[in-house]
Amino acid sequence: MKVSWEKVDKHVGVLTVEVDEEKVAQALDKAFRKVVMRVNVPGFRRGKVPRRIFEARFGVQSLYSDAIDILLPEAYRSAVEQSGIEPVDRPEVDIEQFEKDRPFVFKAKVTVKPEVKLGEYKGLEVPAEDTEVTEEELSRELERLRNRHAELRVVEGEPAQEGDLVSISYEGMVDGEPFEGGKGEYRSLELGSGRFIPGFEEQIVGMGVGEEKDIHVTFPEDYKEASLAGKPAVFKVKVGEIKRKILPPLDDEFAKDISEFETLDEFKRDLAEKMKERKAAEAESKREAALVEKAAQNAEVDIPDVMIEREVDRMVHMLENRLRFQGMNLQLYYQLTGRDEASARAEMREEARRNVLHRLVLEAIAREERLEATEEDLEAELERLAEVYNRPAGDLREMFSADGYLEELKSDLRIRKAVKFLVEHSKTA
Repeated sequence: MKVSWEKVDKHVGVLTVEVDEEKVAQALDKAFRKVVMRVNVPGFRRGKVPRRIFEARFGVQSLYSDAIDILLPEAYRSAVEQSGIEPVDRPEVDIEQFEKDRPFVFKAKVTVKPEVKLGEYKGLEVPAEDTEVTEEELSRELERLRNRHAELRVVEGEPAQEGDLVSISYEGMVDGEPFEGGKGEYRSLELGSGRFIPGFEEQIVGMGVGEEKDIHVTFPEDYKEASLAGKPAVFKVKVGEIKRKILPPLDDEFAKDISEFETLDEFKRDLAEKMKERKAAEAESKREAALVEKAAQNAEVDIPDVMIEREVDRMVHMLENRLRFQGMNLQLYYQLTGRDEASARAEMREEARRNVLHRLVLEAIAREERLEATEEDLEAELERLAEVYNRPAGDLREMFSADGYLEELKSDLRIRKAVKFLVEHSKTA
Protein backbone atom coordinates (compact mmCIF):
# COMPACT_ATOMS: atom_id res chain seq x y z
CA MET A 1 0.00 0.00 0.00
CA LYS A 2 1.31 3.43 -0.97
CA VAL A 3 0.62 6.30 1.42
CA SER A 4 1.53 9.98 1.24
CA TRP A 5 0.71 12.76 3.72
CA GLU A 6 0.54 16.44 2.80
CA LYS A 7 -0.19 19.22 5.31
CA VAL A 8 -2.63 21.74 3.82
CA ASP A 9 -3.42 23.82 6.92
CA LYS A 10 -2.26 24.28 10.51
CA HIS A 11 -4.07 21.18 11.77
CA VAL A 12 -5.33 19.64 8.52
CA GLY A 13 -3.68 17.40 5.97
CA VAL A 14 -4.55 15.03 3.15
CA LEU A 15 -3.71 11.33 3.08
CA THR A 16 -3.41 9.91 -0.41
CA VAL A 17 -3.73 6.13 -0.32
CA GLU A 18 -3.25 3.55 -3.07
CA VAL A 19 -4.32 -0.04 -2.35
CA ASP A 20 -3.02 -2.74 -4.70
CA GLU A 21 -5.18 -4.73 -7.13
CA GLU A 22 -4.92 -7.93 -5.07
CA LYS A 23 -6.67 -6.27 -2.10
CA VAL A 24 -9.31 -4.89 -4.48
CA ALA A 25 -9.94 -8.38 -5.85
CA GLN A 26 -10.30 -9.80 -2.31
CA ALA A 27 -12.78 -7.04 -1.41
CA LEU A 28 -14.81 -7.72 -4.56
CA ASP A 29 -14.91 -11.44 -3.66
CA LYS A 30 -16.25 -10.63 -0.19
CA ALA A 31 -18.73 -8.15 -1.65
CA PHE A 32 -20.00 -10.75 -4.12
CA ARG A 33 -20.56 -13.33 -1.37
CA LYS A 34 -22.56 -10.71 0.50
CA VAL A 35 -24.55 -9.23 -2.39
CA VAL A 36 -25.41 -12.55 -4.05
CA MET A 37 -27.48 -13.47 -1.00
CA ARG A 38 -29.78 -10.50 -1.72
CA VAL A 39 -30.53 -11.04 -5.42
CA ASN A 40 -32.90 -13.29 -7.33
CA VAL A 41 -31.85 -14.74 -10.69
CA PRO A 42 -34.27 -17.08 -12.51
CA GLY A 43 -32.97 -20.63 -12.63
CA PHE A 44 -30.74 -20.28 -9.57
CA ARG A 45 -31.35 -20.64 -5.86
CA ARG A 46 -30.64 -17.55 -3.76
CA GLY A 47 -26.90 -17.31 -3.09
CA LYS A 48 -26.00 -19.91 -5.75
CA VAL A 49 -25.58 -17.63 -8.78
CA PRO A 50 -22.12 -18.09 -10.39
CA ARG A 51 -19.94 -14.98 -10.33
CA ARG A 52 -19.67 -14.64 -14.13
CA ILE A 53 -23.45 -14.83 -14.56
CA PHE A 54 -23.97 -12.31 -11.77
CA GLU A 55 -21.53 -9.86 -13.37
CA ALA A 56 -23.01 -10.38 -16.82
CA ARG A 57 -26.51 -9.63 -15.50
CA PHE A 58 -25.80 -6.85 -12.97
CA GLY A 59 -22.30 -5.65 -13.89
CA VAL A 60 -19.23 -5.80 -11.69
CA GLN A 61 -19.94 -2.16 -10.78
CA SER A 62 -22.86 -3.37 -8.65
CA LEU A 63 -20.26 -4.75 -6.21
CA TYR A 64 -18.21 -1.57 -5.92
CA SER A 65 -20.15 0.10 -3.11
CA ASP A 66 -20.02 -2.95 -0.83
CA ALA A 67 -16.38 -3.63 -1.74
CA ILE A 68 -15.42 -0.06 -0.80
CA ASP A 69 -17.26 -0.42 2.51
CA ILE A 70 -15.23 -3.58 3.17
CA LEU A 71 -11.85 -2.22 2.07
CA LEU A 72 -11.89 1.44 3.13
CA PRO A 73 -11.91 1.22 6.97
CA GLU A 74 -8.90 -1.10 7.20
CA ALA A 75 -7.05 0.78 4.44
CA TYR A 76 -7.60 4.07 6.27
CA ARG A 77 -6.46 2.61 9.62
CA SER A 78 -3.32 1.18 8.01
CA ALA A 79 -2.59 4.48 6.25
CA VAL A 80 -2.92 6.42 9.52
CA GLU A 81 -0.55 4.01 11.26
CA GLN A 82 1.93 4.06 8.36
CA SER A 83 1.98 7.87 8.17
CA GLY A 84 2.30 8.32 11.95
CA ILE A 85 -0.45 10.94 12.20
CA GLU A 86 -2.97 11.22 15.07
CA PRO A 87 -6.45 12.07 13.72
CA VAL A 88 -8.87 13.81 16.09
CA ASP A 89 -12.03 13.54 14.00
CA ARG A 90 -13.58 11.51 11.22
CA PRO A 91 -11.91 12.01 7.84
CA GLU A 92 -13.51 13.52 4.75
CA VAL A 93 -12.98 10.78 2.17
CA ASP A 94 -12.89 11.28 -1.59
CA ILE A 95 -12.81 8.10 -3.73
CA GLU A 96 -10.58 8.82 -6.72
CA GLN A 97 -10.49 5.36 -8.29
CA PHE A 98 -12.13 2.01 -7.69
CA GLU A 99 -12.25 -0.45 -10.58
CA LYS A 100 -11.73 -4.16 -11.08
CA ASP A 101 -8.09 -5.05 -11.85
CA ARG A 102 -6.88 -1.56 -10.90
CA PRO A 103 -5.57 -0.06 -7.64
CA PHE A 104 -8.04 1.54 -5.22
CA VAL A 105 -7.11 5.21 -4.75
CA PHE A 106 -8.67 7.58 -2.24
CA LYS A 107 -7.85 10.80 -0.45
CA ALA A 108 -8.73 11.48 3.19
CA LYS A 109 -8.79 15.01 4.57
CA VAL A 110 -7.84 14.67 8.22
CA THR A 111 -7.65 16.99 11.24
CA VAL A 112 -4.73 15.92 13.44
CA LYS A 113 -3.56 16.61 16.97
CA PRO A 114 -1.70 19.89 17.30
CA GLU A 115 1.97 20.17 18.15
CA VAL A 116 2.58 20.94 21.82
CA LYS A 117 5.55 23.10 22.76
CA LEU A 118 6.18 22.35 26.40
CA GLY A 119 7.29 25.09 28.77
CA GLU A 120 8.51 24.60 32.33
CA TYR A 121 6.94 21.53 33.90
CA LYS A 122 9.61 20.30 36.33
CA GLY A 123 10.15 21.95 39.69
CA LEU A 124 6.78 23.70 39.69
CA GLU A 125 5.73 25.17 43.04
CA VAL A 126 2.29 24.95 44.60
CA PRO A 127 1.31 25.79 48.19
CA ALA A 128 0.83 22.94 50.64
CA GLU A 129 -2.70 22.31 51.89
CA ASP A 130 -3.34 21.97 55.62
CA THR A 131 -4.58 18.44 56.31
CA GLU A 132 -5.05 18.76 60.07
CA VAL A 133 -8.63 18.52 61.37
CA THR A 134 -9.63 21.38 63.65
CA GLU A 135 -12.07 21.11 66.55
CA GLU A 136 -14.43 23.37 64.63
CA GLU A 137 -14.39 21.05 61.60
CA LEU A 138 -14.96 18.01 63.82
CA SER A 139 -17.88 19.77 65.54
CA ARG A 140 -19.44 20.66 62.17
CA GLU A 141 -19.16 17.05 61.01
CA LEU A 142 -20.74 15.76 64.24
CA GLU A 143 -23.57 18.27 63.82
CA ARG A 144 -24.08 17.12 60.25
CA LEU A 145 -24.33 13.52 61.46
CA ARG A 146 -26.83 14.54 64.14
CA ASN A 147 -28.96 16.24 61.48
CA ARG A 148 -28.73 13.21 59.21
CA HIS A 149 -29.98 10.94 62.01
CA ALA A 150 -32.55 13.40 63.34
CA GLU A 151 -36.15 12.38 63.99
CA LEU A 152 -38.85 14.39 62.24
CA ARG A 153 -41.86 15.15 64.46
CA VAL A 154 -45.07 16.83 63.42
CA VAL A 155 -45.47 20.19 65.16
CA GLU A 156 -48.92 21.40 66.20
CA GLY A 157 -49.82 24.67 67.86
CA GLU A 158 -46.41 26.22 67.20
CA PRO A 159 -45.26 28.52 64.40
CA ALA A 160 -42.70 27.38 61.83
CA GLN A 161 -39.07 28.21 62.53
CA GLU A 162 -35.85 28.00 60.55
CA GLY A 163 -34.78 24.40 60.01
CA ASP A 164 -38.37 23.10 60.01
CA LEU A 165 -39.69 21.02 57.12
CA VAL A 166 -42.97 22.59 55.98
CA SER A 167 -45.53 21.36 53.48
CA ILE A 168 -46.90 24.31 51.51
CA SER A 169 -49.32 24.99 48.68
CA TYR A 170 -48.79 28.16 46.69
CA GLU A 171 -49.66 30.09 43.55
CA GLY A 172 -47.55 32.94 42.24
CA MET A 173 -48.62 36.00 40.26
CA VAL A 174 -46.57 38.45 38.21
CA ASP A 175 -48.38 41.58 37.05
CA GLY A 176 -51.56 39.97 38.36
CA GLU A 177 -51.21 36.94 36.09
CA PRO A 178 -50.17 33.35 36.95
CA PHE A 179 -46.97 32.08 35.31
CA GLU A 180 -45.65 28.68 34.28
CA GLY A 181 -44.08 26.80 37.19
CA GLY A 182 -45.49 29.23 39.74
CA LYS A 183 -48.02 26.84 41.28
CA GLY A 184 -47.46 23.90 43.62
CA GLU A 185 -49.41 21.79 46.09
CA TYR A 186 -48.10 20.08 49.22
CA ARG A 187 -44.50 20.88 48.31
CA SER A 188 -41.94 20.07 50.99
CA LEU A 189 -39.54 22.89 51.87
CA GLU A 190 -36.82 23.09 54.52
CA LEU A 191 -36.80 26.64 55.84
CA GLY A 192 -33.34 28.12 55.53
CA SER A 193 -32.30 25.84 52.66
CA GLY A 194 -32.37 28.69 50.13
CA ARG A 195 -34.22 26.57 47.56
CA PHE A 196 -36.83 29.21 46.78
CA ILE A 197 -36.55 32.82 45.62
CA PRO A 198 -34.63 35.05 48.07
CA GLY A 199 -36.97 36.35 50.77
CA PHE A 200 -39.60 33.63 50.27
CA GLU A 201 -38.60 31.21 53.03
CA GLU A 202 -37.99 33.97 55.60
CA GLN A 203 -41.62 35.08 55.29
CA ILE A 204 -42.91 31.57 56.06
CA VAL A 205 -41.07 31.57 59.38
CA GLY A 206 -43.69 32.34 62.04
CA MET A 207 -46.66 30.93 60.07
CA GLY A 208 -48.78 28.19 61.64
CA VAL A 209 -50.53 25.11 60.23
CA GLY A 210 -53.52 26.14 58.10
CA GLU A 211 -52.42 29.77 57.95
CA GLU A 212 -52.57 31.60 54.61
CA LYS A 213 -50.47 34.58 53.62
CA ASP A 214 -49.44 36.71 50.64
CA ILE A 215 -45.67 36.65 50.24
CA HIS A 216 -44.06 39.47 48.26
CA VAL A 217 -40.73 38.78 46.56
CA THR A 218 -38.69 39.94 43.57
CA PHE A 219 -37.11 37.51 41.12
CA PRO A 220 -33.31 37.90 40.90
CA GLU A 221 -31.93 39.80 37.90
CA ASP A 222 -30.07 36.66 36.82
CA TYR A 223 -33.08 34.33 37.22
CA LYS A 224 -32.97 31.34 34.87
CA GLU A 225 -36.31 32.28 33.25
CA ALA A 226 -35.52 35.56 31.51
CA SER A 227 -39.18 36.66 31.30
CA LEU A 228 -39.36 36.72 35.13
CA ALA A 229 -35.92 38.15 35.91
CA GLY A 230 -36.07 41.26 38.09
CA LYS A 231 -39.87 41.26 38.33
CA PRO A 232 -41.88 41.55 41.58
CA ALA A 233 -44.21 38.64 42.37
CA VAL A 234 -46.89 37.78 44.90
CA PHE A 235 -47.35 34.21 46.14
CA LYS A 236 -50.49 33.10 47.92
CA VAL A 237 -49.17 30.50 50.39
CA LYS A 238 -50.89 28.06 52.73
CA VAL A 239 -49.00 25.96 55.28
CA GLY A 240 -50.29 22.39 55.42
CA GLU A 241 -47.92 20.74 57.89
CA ILE A 242 -44.84 21.52 59.96
CA LYS A 243 -42.21 18.95 60.88
CA ARG A 244 -39.33 19.69 63.20
CA LYS A 245 -35.99 17.94 63.44
CA ILE A 246 -35.34 16.44 66.86
CA LEU A 247 -31.58 15.99 67.05
CA PRO A 248 -30.23 13.02 69.01
CA PRO A 249 -28.02 13.91 71.99
CA LEU A 250 -24.31 13.70 71.33
CA ASP A 251 -23.43 10.88 73.72
CA ASP A 252 -22.26 7.26 73.89
CA GLU A 253 -25.67 5.97 72.77
CA PHE A 254 -25.47 8.08 69.63
CA ALA A 255 -22.00 6.66 68.89
CA LYS A 256 -23.30 3.10 69.36
CA ASP A 257 -26.29 3.73 67.08
CA ILE A 258 -24.31 5.00 64.10
CA SER A 259 -20.97 3.18 64.44
CA GLU A 260 -19.21 0.11 65.78
CA PHE A 261 -17.80 2.05 68.74
CA GLU A 262 -19.01 1.87 72.34
CA THR A 263 -18.16 5.41 73.41
CA LEU A 264 -18.42 8.87 71.89
CA ASP A 265 -14.71 9.52 72.50
CA GLU A 266 -13.72 6.44 70.49
CA PHE A 267 -16.06 7.44 67.68
CA LYS A 268 -14.72 11.01 67.61
CA ARG A 269 -11.10 9.81 67.40
CA ASP A 270 -11.98 7.51 64.51
CA LEU A 271 -14.02 10.21 62.78
CA ALA A 272 -11.18 12.73 63.10
CA GLU A 273 -8.73 10.22 61.59
CA LYS A 274 -11.03 9.52 58.64
CA MET A 275 -11.58 13.24 58.12
CA LYS A 276 -7.81 13.74 58.07
CA GLU A 277 -7.45 11.00 55.45
CA ARG A 278 -10.15 12.66 53.34
CA LYS A 279 -8.47 16.05 53.65
CA ALA A 280 -5.13 14.51 52.65
CA ALA A 281 -6.71 12.90 49.57
CA GLU A 282 -8.44 16.17 48.65
CA ALA A 283 -5.18 18.08 49.15
CA GLU A 284 -3.36 15.63 46.87
CA SER A 285 -6.06 16.03 44.19
CA LYS A 286 -5.84 19.84 44.45
CA ARG A 287 -2.05 19.66 44.21
CA GLU A 288 -2.23 17.49 41.09
CA ALA A 289 -4.80 19.80 39.48
CA ALA A 290 -2.72 22.90 40.29
CA LEU A 291 0.44 21.35 38.83
CA VAL A 292 -1.33 20.26 35.65
CA GLU A 293 -2.82 23.74 35.26
CA LYS A 294 0.61 25.37 35.72
CA ALA A 295 2.24 23.04 33.20
CA ALA A 296 -0.60 23.74 30.76
CA GLN A 297 -0.27 27.52 31.17
CA ASN A 298 3.47 27.24 30.51
CA ALA A 299 2.91 25.30 27.27
CA GLU A 300 2.15 26.62 23.79
CA VAL A 301 -0.55 24.82 21.81
CA ASP A 302 -3.19 25.87 19.30
CA ILE A 303 -6.17 23.55 19.75
CA PRO A 304 -8.34 22.71 16.71
CA ASP A 305 -11.99 23.66 17.25
CA VAL A 306 -13.10 20.13 16.40
CA MET A 307 -11.23 18.74 19.43
CA ILE A 308 -13.13 21.11 21.71
CA GLU A 309 -16.45 20.17 20.08
CA ARG A 310 -15.75 16.45 20.50
CA GLU A 311 -14.98 17.08 24.19
CA VAL A 312 -18.27 18.99 24.52
CA ASP A 313 -19.98 15.96 22.93
CA ARG A 314 -18.40 13.76 25.60
CA MET A 315 -19.47 16.10 28.40
CA VAL A 316 -23.06 16.22 27.09
CA HIS A 317 -23.09 12.41 26.93
CA MET A 318 -21.88 12.19 30.54
CA LEU A 319 -24.53 14.72 31.64
CA GLU A 320 -27.17 12.68 29.84
CA ASN A 321 -26.09 9.52 31.69
CA ARG A 322 -26.18 11.30 35.08
CA LEU A 323 -29.64 12.68 34.36
CA ARG A 324 -30.89 9.23 33.33
CA PHE A 325 -29.93 7.87 36.77
CA GLN A 326 -31.99 10.70 38.29
CA GLY A 327 -35.03 9.87 36.17
CA MET A 328 -34.55 12.90 33.90
CA ASN A 329 -33.53 13.60 30.32
CA LEU A 330 -31.75 16.45 28.56
CA GLN A 331 -34.96 18.11 27.36
CA LEU A 332 -36.37 18.30 30.90
CA TYR A 333 -33.02 19.53 32.21
CA TYR A 334 -32.92 22.30 29.61
CA GLN A 335 -36.48 23.28 30.50
CA LEU A 336 -35.82 23.40 34.26
CA THR A 337 -32.59 25.37 33.90
CA GLY A 338 -33.84 27.79 31.25
CA ARG A 339 -31.29 26.57 28.70
CA ASP A 340 -31.38 25.04 25.25
CA GLU A 341 -28.83 22.75 23.61
CA ALA A 342 -26.88 25.63 22.06
CA SER A 343 -26.57 27.63 25.29
CA ALA A 344 -25.70 24.51 27.33
CA ARG A 345 -22.93 23.59 24.87
CA ALA A 346 -21.65 27.18 24.91
CA GLU A 347 -21.37 27.06 28.71
CA MET A 348 -19.40 23.80 28.51
CA ARG A 349 -16.97 25.02 25.88
CA GLU A 350 -14.41 26.70 28.16
CA GLU A 351 -14.22 23.68 30.46
CA ALA A 352 -13.92 21.46 27.38
CA ARG A 353 -11.05 23.60 26.05
CA ARG A 354 -9.26 23.29 29.40
CA ASN A 355 -9.80 19.51 29.48
CA VAL A 356 -8.34 19.11 25.99
CA LEU A 357 -5.40 21.40 26.79
CA HIS A 358 -4.54 19.48 29.95
CA ARG A 359 -4.65 16.13 28.18
CA LEU A 360 -2.52 17.34 25.26
CA VAL A 361 0.11 18.71 27.63
CA LEU A 362 0.15 15.55 29.75
CA GLU A 363 0.50 13.42 26.61
CA ALA A 364 3.43 15.59 25.54
CA ILE A 365 5.08 15.20 28.96
CA ALA A 366 4.61 11.42 28.78
CA ARG A 367 6.31 11.40 25.35
CA GLU A 368 9.13 13.69 26.49
CA GLU A 369 9.84 11.60 29.59
CA ARG A 370 9.23 8.26 27.81
CA LEU A 371 6.49 7.27 30.24
CA GLU A 372 4.74 4.10 29.10
CA ALA A 373 1.99 1.89 30.44
CA THR A 374 3.60 -1.51 31.02
CA GLU A 375 1.81 -4.83 30.81
CA GLU A 376 2.00 -4.96 34.62
CA ASP A 377 0.30 -1.54 34.83
CA LEU A 378 -2.44 -2.70 32.50
CA GLU A 379 -2.95 -5.96 34.39
CA ALA A 380 -3.20 -4.11 37.72
CA GLU A 381 -5.78 -1.71 36.27
CA LEU A 382 -7.82 -4.58 34.83
CA GLU A 383 -7.76 -6.29 38.24
CA ARG A 384 -8.97 -3.06 39.86
CA LEU A 385 -11.79 -2.70 37.33
CA ALA A 386 -12.66 -6.38 37.76
CA GLU A 387 -13.37 -5.71 41.45
CA VAL A 388 -15.46 -2.63 40.60
CA TYR A 389 -17.59 -4.44 38.02
CA ASN A 390 -17.46 -7.85 39.72
CA ARG A 391 -16.23 -9.57 36.56
CA PRO A 392 -13.09 -11.60 35.80
CA ALA A 393 -10.16 -9.49 34.62
CA GLY A 394 -9.73 -11.79 31.62
CA ASP A 395 -13.30 -11.12 30.49
CA LEU A 396 -12.72 -7.37 30.74
CA ARG A 397 -9.49 -7.62 28.72
CA GLU A 398 -11.29 -9.57 26.00
CA MET A 399 -14.21 -7.12 25.96
CA PHE A 400 -11.96 -4.03 25.92
CA SER A 401 -9.82 -5.52 23.13
CA ALA A 402 -12.90 -6.20 21.01
CA ASP A 403 -14.24 -2.63 21.21
CA GLY A 404 -10.85 -0.90 20.99
CA TYR A 405 -10.96 0.41 24.56
CA LEU A 406 -7.73 -1.31 25.60
CA GLU A 407 -5.57 1.29 23.82
CA GLU A 408 -7.62 4.07 25.40
CA LEU A 409 -7.03 2.47 28.79
CA LYS A 410 -3.27 2.39 28.15
CA SER A 411 -3.42 6.05 27.16
CA ASP A 412 -5.20 6.91 30.43
CA LEU A 413 -2.51 5.05 32.38
CA ARG A 414 0.20 7.08 30.61
CA ILE A 415 -1.66 10.26 31.53
CA ARG A 416 -1.76 9.19 35.19
CA LYS A 417 1.99 8.54 35.06
CA ALA A 418 2.52 12.04 33.67
CA VAL A 419 0.53 13.53 36.56
CA LYS A 420 2.55 11.45 39.02
CA PHE A 421 5.74 12.70 37.34
CA LEU A 422 4.65 16.32 37.85
CA VAL A 423 3.99 15.66 41.54
CA GLU A 424 7.29 13.84 42.10
CA HIS A 425 9.24 16.66 40.43
CA SER A 426 7.38 19.55 42.08
CA LYS A 427 8.19 21.82 45.01
CA THR A 428 6.07 22.91 47.95
CA ALA A 429 5.79 26.68 48.23
